[in-house]
Amino acid sequence: MSSSRYGRYLGAIGLIVVIGLIVRAVFVNPVNPTGIAPGHQLPPFAAPLARGRLSGDADIATHADDGEDGKVPACAERGAQILNICQLYEQGPVVLALFVDSASCTGVLSHMQALSSQFPHVRFAALAVRGERSQVRALMRERGLTLPIGLDPEGAVAALYKVLTCPQVNFAYRGGVVQSSALLGDASLASLRSRVSALAAASAAREARQGSSA
Repeated sequence: MSSSRYGRYLGAIGLIVVIGLIVRAVFVNPVNPTGIAPGHQLPPFAAPLARGRLSGDADIATHADDGEDGKVPACAERGAQILNICQLYEQGPVVLALFVDSASCTGVLSHMQALSSQFPHVRFAALAVRGERSQVRALMRERGLTLPIGLDPEGAVAALYKVLTCPQVNFAYRGGVVQSSALLGDASLASLRSRVSALAAASAAREARQGSSA
């Protein structure tokens, strides 16, 4: 097989994979094409952290023995080397960014790092869709990133969250209910700060209402 034919073959395989992810996102998971719709629950996932040593696909199972999605419910997969969205939103409101790889739309990660100290009650995390661990680690070192970044090597979480724009930044209350539509595309520091501020204020008001009605 010639190198040119081999390159075309790999390109075709890549196109099929991308089409498959979009089809799954649009038809299998009935959520808003711009992310999870406000008022809905963030889908559970557990993914290996880029800084850790765990390998394998992200777990998106909602119950035990959930076929290709995973053998163990994603919310139950916890540990120092795992990024678990359920564990994050149990601790407080969450800002979760999904980006495609270590070379595209990664400016949002530095913005999130800067905002994390300004909003200590908000949990910030990111997920590298089809990212290579070595490249993501290099990116983290280069930019001094300490926020948790997970790996979604097969794009399972990206399909679940309907990632059609890079980055996709999701905002959810404590408990995982989506607070507002996802921030899509080139997220500036100013726009992200405004959205995080709105999330923090809405979360405080929501928890105050829940406390008064308890």
